[in-house]
Amino acid sequence: MMAVGNDIDIAAAGKGIQTTVDADLDSPSNDDPAPQYEAPYSAPLHRKLKSRHIQMIAIGGIIGPGLFVGSGNALHLAGPGGILISFSLVGIIVFFVMQSLGEVATLIPVSGSFTEYASRFVDDSLSFALGWAYWYLWVTVLANEYNAISLVIRYWAGAQVVPQWAWILIFWFIFIGFSMVGILAYGEVEFWLSLIKVLAILIFFIVSIFVSAGVVGPRKIGFKYWHNPGAFANSINGVANTFVIAGTLYAGTEMVGITAGEAGNPRRAVPRAIRQVFWRILIFYVGMMFFIGILIPWNDKRLLGKGSKTAASPLTIALSDARIHAGASLINAVIVIAVISAGNSSLYVSSRTMLFMARNGKAPRILGKVNKAGVPWISLLFSNLIACIAFLSVSDSAGTVYEALITLSGVATFIVWAAITLIHIRFRAGLLAQNQPLSSLPFKALWYPYGTYFALAANIFLVFFQGYTAFLRPFSGKDFVINYILLLVFAVLLVGYKCCAAHVILFPWEAPSLDRTK
Repeated sequence: MMAVGNDIDIAAAGKGIQTTVDADLDSPSNDDPAPQYEAPYSAPLHRKLKSRHIQMIAIGGIIGPGLFVGSGNALHLAGPGGILISFSLVGIIVFFVMQSLGEVATLIPVSGSFTEYASRFVDDSLSFALGWAYWYLWVTVLANEYNAISLVIRYWAGAQVVPQWAWILIFWFIFIGFSMVGILAYGEVEFWLSLIKVLAILIFFIVSIFVSAGVVGPRKIGFKYWHNPGAFANSINGVANTFVIAGTLYAGTEMVGITAGEAGNPRRAVPRAIRQVFWRILIFYVGMMFFIGILIPWNDKRLLGKGSKTAASPLTIALSDARIHAGASLINAVIVIAVISAGNSSLYVSSRTMLFMARNGKAPRILGKVNKAGVPWISLLFSNLIACIAFLSVSDSAGTVYEALITLSGVATFIVWAAITLIHIRFRAGLLAQNQPLSSLPFKALWYPYGTYFALAANIFLVFFQGYTAFLRPFSGKDFVINYILLLVFAVLLVGYKCCAAHVILFPWEAPSLDRTK
């Protein structure tokens, strides 16, 4: 059996659920030794991530250039009031999605995470479609990061002598170099890079208070820009357009489920990371939207929008306007650090997802190969090569390409989150059907079933609602394709795999087995 992760042993009635880490699932059995050449395709990933690594990855691993740069595009589209609404609503959805994921991932910590859970608790065809959609999500996010760093680094005059395509190529090699180290080295590097990002954001918040109050800078700002040019850039249409940006910037919170498969003590580390989600959302995302909304007017031409030839972080713009030029350069340096960190995370998640897919017959077998350090190096190279779609930005305006990439990855995010909540519902159905007490769960989702069903319905709604502006007069064929093409692709993957594999559908009244062998 080529599988990554743990077995579930169903204890006798009344004794609850127990989990046992079974490394033998990932390696040939002693009774039936496999040929030597099989080892790279069945060798397990290494469980070396410490609790502090997972905590900091959970906090700072998703703070990438999207938050620093994409937030400017969101402000441009929706205005300060609009982005607070969209990011708060999506933040509530993320909170309940993470509660669902936390309950299952703590009990079953495998690197395949919800892609494997989909096969176990719903249907193998969903696992196939979900795995490819999630891999595509992170490859697209990675392309976003290449595009963002190639624009932001040119804030410095000295960096402008290097063409944009060359910066993309430079960071391509930097990312792949970091990703080829072992998991422990990755965790350590990510710990310190994430710590720098977290501290930089907190310092920016403090400075923003002084700038807004007039203590720093040429004038007092207060909530001036909420009145002129106004709190909303394009009424409800602007809010709708930023839902997908919010989804993309929140993407990565579910990364905890992937890291659980390489955690030394997932029972302890995963619940702690899940419980931090609410504060991460409130402080880093809603907080960031609030402060850039009071410091910069949404119609500022320097913000990254369609047709814009200048790509600058709203944090950089705010500090420059406050005449803190050294601070602006420092923020730009932090963005460079953020993109390296986020690039590591993107390649980490995409490669682990592809590894699970390859080892379970859902992707080419060659992608399931790992080296002696437990690194899926072929999956890493494959994912990074596909991310070279970032070079498209060289021949188009920065704003248009960036918005298209954001939209594609944002729709994939809502699909993945909807699948996670569906998996959780099926997981609970299995517990109920097999009379397993909830007290046996190491982590229980808050406000189940209400929060889970709300998140499922909200994600399905947002998948369709985020692109409704394409139907406004005049109808935009280009926007329609960008907003909804992934739905068609996901459906084709789901139905195509179902037809080819001829799997039996698990209907809602059939309880999924919690025993891996069934």
